[in-house]
Amino acid sequence: MTEKKKLMTVVLFHDEENQRILLGLKKKGFGEGKWNGFGGKVEAGETINKAARRELFEEAGILAGELEKVGLINFRFTEEVEETLEIHFLRALKVYGMPRETEEMRPEWFNINSIPYDKMWVDDKYWMPSFLEGKKFKGDILFKNQDTILSNNIRIVEGIF
Repeated sequence: MTEKKKLMTVVLFHDEENQRILLGLKKKGFGEGKWNGFGGKVEAGETINKAARRELFEEAGILAGELEKVGLINFRFTEEVEETLEIHFLRALKVYGMPRETEEMRPEWFNINSIPYDKMWVDDKYWMPSFLEGKKFKGDILFKNQDTILSNNIRIVEGIF
């Protein structure tokens, strides 16, 4: 039996000069009430970068300049979600425009020393520090539900993947 996968993106903008990161509060749908990066499903015919740019604009009203792929995590769930979520993490190296609230997300800047991990997906604390340090990461996470991790093997990787 072939594993069903849903290809998804998460885009993050780390303003290193001001030591802050832009996150969005998910206002509806899967992950509602959690702070997260911006992203979603890759539509038919879209590249990962095109989907990431589209999602960032739809959810925060800003345009991404150059994107750098920094992570790949396969999320599996024992409940609620039938397919594996293959999530590609991208760093926006530059953004254009001012973040604005949309129907789906409420953007907010957080100092990197006060990231609200307790109000985010429980896996974020495993990969976000690597992202903030400019490292690339890869792995698999198995969730029991949206708030319980049964296993994870996030690891730092070198080069492009």
